[in-house]
Amino acid sequence: MTLPADAASLLRSIGLRADGPIVWGRPVPASGPGVFIVELPAPVATAPIELTRVGKWIERVETLRLDDERPNSRALAARLSSFWLASQTIVYIGASDASVARRVAAIGRTELGDRRPNSGGHWLRTLRSLDGVRVWWAPTDATEEYEDALLNAFAANVPDVDLAGLPDRTVVLPWANLRRSTGERKATGLTGWLLPDTVEPPAPPTFAVRVPDGDADGARGEPPEPRRRTVTPRVPRPAASATGGGRAAGSSAPLPAVAVNSLTAEGDARLRAELDELTLVKRPQIIARIRTAKEHGDLKENAEYHAAREEQSFLEGRVQAIEARLRSAVIVDAPVAGSHVGLGSVVTVEDDGETIDYTIVGADESDPARGRISSSSPVGRALLGRFIGDTVVVATPAGERRYEILDIN
Repeated sequence: MTLPADAASLLRSIGLRADGPIVWGRPVPASGPGVFIVELPAPVATAPIELTRVGKWIERVETLRLDDERPNSRALAARLSSFWLASQTIVYIGASDASVARRVAAIGRTELGDRRPNSGGHWLRTLRSLDGVRVWWAPTDATEEYEDALLNAFAANVPDVDLAGLPDRTVVLPWANLRRSTGERKATGLTGWLLPDTVEPPAPPTFAVRVPDGDADGARGEPPEPRRRTVTPRVPRPAASATGGGRAAGSSAPLPAVAVNSLTAEGDARLRAELDELTLVKRPQIIARIRTAKEHGDLKENAEYHAAREEQSFLEGRVQAIEARLRSAVIVDAPVAGSHVGLGSVVTVEDDGETIDYTIVGADESDPARGRISSSSPVGRALLGRFIGDTVVVATPAGERRYEILDIN
């Protein structure tokens, strides 16, 4: 039996009480978690896309590609239009674990290309007008399960005449939905449609100076002396000989700065290999497990389904973390063998009569069990910028450890 196409009936068909509607752009009186549907007042035969908005989107986001090529506004608008479902009024289905009102408002405030406040349903911003568009909603704590049920019910209602015109018939979703909560995505051919995340620079370090009571400026009634800054010229450090210079443990040469987002070429390759494994192998496996588990009945008491969804949540979190890391990464080449210690260097040190090899890597590549230590770790920090023959002292909970640098590769 074909389900009714309107939003209120779709919500009732999965056992939820429909609230609304509210006109798009007005506050939604739903402060708690739930699902929501964005609906046109009537079916529209062709997508009412505004070419000017699409053109500004392309100009604003230089990374946007259509089938791996830089598109013009007509080509991109044509691709968006190809997913339009002429018989349907529902153009977006969403959910929020916190507040439906805040989620709908965030979507409405997000410009094309922006990631924040929320880029869900951003295709809606390409339409000429949202006048008359309505929002329906239903409160529920099981947001993922009911969102998934709504998408399934919607797909079951799409007639064959609409399906025949879709570029991708394997994932049938409302027009402005690009993916399911289980990870399945429309094959739109679009990539890089959002601006890259901005990485905030770390705050400069602050220092507190303790002075004896009564010695602070002005404590005795005298006017404070003007603050002076003494600049000590930095003298280049001479290269140490291969036989070792035996510099004192407490010597303090200026150390090269290592950016927090630095990454070795090997670390970059490792992260990209892990990303491919997660997205090309593990993600499809989890999606298949979720699909199979859903066929076993009631989702609320389906342990296999919830276990798979939890695993999917961890996977997607890791994918996002890797993608963000790669976007901001600065690939650093290892210093020339025998010169100073830097990111990527393999350092041979003597520690209490034992010879140990350490590879200095970025924080994401750290693996102490294999001798790969982070440049931000106590030992890594102490070794950075040092030369063959230097001795460094590292304070540990068990006491001070002395490391003599024997070789650098």
